[in-house]
Amino acid sequence: MKCVVIDDEPLALSVLEKYIAAFPVLELIGTYDDAIEGGRFLKSNAVDLLFIDINMPDLSGLELVARLENRPMVIFTTAHKKFAYEGFELEAVDYLLKPITIERFEKAVQKASERFELKKPREKEESIVVRSEYKAIKIALHDIAYIEGMEDYIKIHLLSSRHPVMTLMSLKGILENLPENGFSRIHRSYIVPNFQVKSIQNKKVKLLSGVELPVSDSYVDFIEKWKNQQA
Repeated sequence: MKCVVIDDEPLALSVLEKYIAAFPVLELIGTYDDAIEGGRFLKSNAVDLLFIDINMPDLSGLELVARLENRPMVIFTTAHKKFAYEGFELEAVDYLLKPITIERFEKAVQKASERFELKKPREKEESIVVRSEYKAIKIALHDIAYIEGMEDYIKIHLLSSRHPVMTLMSLKGILENLPENGFSRIHRSYIVPNFQVKSIQNKKVKLLSGVELPVSDSYVDFIEKWKNQQA
C-alpha cells in the first residue's frame, strides 16, 4: 500500500517513518510537516493510505481529509482523545493516540490491509485457511511474504504483520493448497511467492521485503524458471 504521512511534529514523523519501514506491505511515498503542502500532493498522486495528525496549524487533519475528493484510507494520529468521534465520522480506518506504540500501529496496519484487500477485484484461490492455536485463520495469498518449514510445523510469514502464523503442516502439504504458478519451493525449508522475488544471485533469493533465502541444489531449477519468466 502506498502511504503518506502528514504531521507538523518532527518526532512524530520520524517515529511513523520507522514503523512504516518495519512493514513490507507499506510503501512510504511522501512525508510532510505542512498540511497544505501535503494536501497538494494528495490531490495529484494516487495514495492508498494516509497517516495524518489532527491538530495542525493553518489546516487541521480533519479539514484536509474532508476536502479530499479521491480520499485514501485514513489513519488519524493525535495526542487528543476528543477528536475520535470526528475521525470516525470521516470513515477513518483507525485512530492512533500519541505516543504510538509499534503494537498499536501494527493493529492499525492490519485493519488497513484487510480493507485494502476487500477493495481489490476478486480472484480465484485468493486465500487459504489454516489452523493455528486452536483457531481457523484465513490468510490472503497476497499477504504471504514466505513460508518456512520447521520439522512438523510451518511458519507463514506475513507482509502485514511481524508475527508469523504457525500451523501443524508440512511444506509439501501447504504447497498442494497453493496456486501452482504462484508459489515455488526453493529449499527443503522454504516456499516463496513468485511475485515477491526481487532478484537471484549466488543461489540466494532476495525478496521485495529485503529477506534473503537460500536455493538448495534440489530446487535449483527454480532459478532458470524464474529467469525465463522475467525475460
